[in-house]
Amino acid sequence: MFRRLSRSLTLFTFTSDVALTLIALFLAKNLRLILPYGLDIGPQYLQMPNSVYFVVAVIWMVVFLIIPVYDPRRTYRAIDDLQLTLGAIAFATMVFAGVTYFFFRDLSRFLFVYFFVLDVSFLLGMRIVLRIIFRLWHGGYPGSKTRILILGAGRVGQRMATLLRDYSWFGVEVVGFLDDDPAKAAELNGYGPYLGTLDRAPEVVLQHQVDDVIVALPLHAHDRLVNIVHQLQRLSVSVQVIPDLFELSFVKTTVENFDGIPLIGLRDSVMTPFQRATKRAFDIVVGSITLLIASPVMALVAISIKLDSPGPIFFLQERIGENGRVFKMIKFRSMVEDADERKEEVIHYTDDGKILFKTADDPRITRIGKFIRRTSLDELPQFINVLKGDMSLVGPRPEMPWLVDLYEPWQYKRFAVPQGITGWWQVNGRSDKPMHLHIDEDLYYIQHYSLLLDIFILWKTFAAVVKRSGAY
Repeated sequence: MFRRLSRSLTLFTFTSDVALTLIALFLAKNLRLILPYGLDIGPQYLQMPNSVYFVVAVIWMVVFLIIPVYDPRRTYRAIDDLQLTLGAIAFATMVFAGVTYFFFRDLSRFLFVYFFVLDVSFLLGMRIVLRIIFRLWHGGYPGSKTRILILGAGRVGQRMATLLRDYSWFGVEVVGFLDDDPAKAAELNGYGPYLGTLDRAPEVVLQHQVDDVIVALPLHAHDRLVNIVHQLQRLSVSVQVIPDLFELSFVKTTVENFDGIPLIGLRDSVMTPFQRATKRAFDIVVGSITLLIASPVMALVAISIKLDSPGPIFFLQERIGENGRVFKMIKFRSMVEDADERKEEVIHYTDDGKILFKTADDPRITRIGKFIRRTSLDELPQFINVLKGDMSLVGPRPEMPWLVDLYEPWQYKRFAVPQGITGWWQVNGRSDKPMHLHIDEDLYYIQHYSLLLDIFILWKTFAAVVKRSGAY
C-alpha cells in the first residue's frame, strides 16, 4: 500500500529537493557577497566550478535515500516529516563541508551558514505548502487515490480504520467493512459502512474498485481467511493481514523473513545502541551544564524550604523507571512532612473509576511549595537522577509503584525507554492532563523517538515553564 501511495509523490519530492538544494547553493554564493557579515572577501573566494554543484547533488541524493525521508510510514505526520528532513539536511551539509575541506578549501566558510539556512527554508517550506495543498484538495494529490476494504469489523478492524484516517490527505479512503456478524454494523459509526458478509469480498472489490484489502480477522476465522485469499488472488488487488497477535504487540514490532517463514518480534529494543548512546551523552552534557548554572538558585530554594516548614530539604520517593526498575527520585520538598500518610485526602476518581491523584488545591502543599511547583523549581534535583542514569532529560514521566500496580497490561509499554524529567505528555498539557490517563501520548513519543524530538520537547518545556502552564 505505502509503496504505491508514495511512488509519484516521492519522485516529485526527490527531484524538487535536489533542484531546490542547488538553487539554495547558488543563492548562498551571491548572498555571501551582498550581506555585510563575516570577513570582507572578493568574488575569487566564491568561485565554484560546476563540479561543486555535482558533488552537492550526489551527496543530497545519497543522504536523503539512506535516511527514510521519503518513507510515508515515517513521514505522514508533519512533525516527523519536517524532523527527518531537517536531520537529513544537517547531515548532508556536514558531509559537504568535509568534502570541501579536502577539495575546495578556498570556499568561504560563512557560505555554509547561508546555504544551510536557505536549504532548510526551501525544503521544509515546500513540504508545508504541499501538505496544505493536499489537504485543501480533499482527497490527496492527483493519481494517489487508494481505496481500502477491511475484512473484520471488530476492534482491530475499527482501530485500523482510525489509523488510516491520518492518511486521508494522502488519498487513502476506507470504502467499508465486511464481517459475518451483521450486528457489528451498529458499532461502525464513523469508521465506515458495513457492506455485508465475507463471502461478498470479490464482488465488493470489483464494485468499489478496491486497491487494497486488509484482513483483520480473529484466529478462529482462519479457514475463512484461507478461502478469501484464494478468491482474491484472481483479482488485481493487494492483500495484507493483521496477525491475531495484535493484543500482544508491544511498542516495537518487527517482522523477519526466515527462509520464507515470517517471524514477528513482539518485544524488540525500541532504541538502537547508537540512539541510546547519543541520548545518554546528551543527558550528561545538558544535565551537567544545567546543574552548574542552577546551583545558586537551588541553594536559595533549599534555604527557603528549611525556613518555611519542618522537615528535610529533599524529598526522595520511589518511582518506576525503565523496564520496571525501582529508583529513588529526588525533588525539593514541596509538601508537609507527613504528605504520604495523607494521600487519601486528595485522591479523586473519574466517572469510570480511574484515579485522579494530582490536584491544584492539594492541602498538603507548603507555602514555598506552591511557588517552587508553579515555577518547576522543585524538579531541579532530578538532574542528579539524570547524571546517575536513573532518568533521562526527556521521556515518559516515572510513575509511583502503587499506581503502576493498577496498570492494565498494555500500559506497561511506557517503560520501554528511560523515564524523563519532561516528555511529550507534559508539553501537551503538563499536569492539566493526569499522567496515567494519557499513556497514549507517552507511546507516541516512544514510537517516534529521535534526538531532534527530544530537543523539540525541551524547548516546548522551557516555554511551558516560563508561562507556568499546567504546573501545580
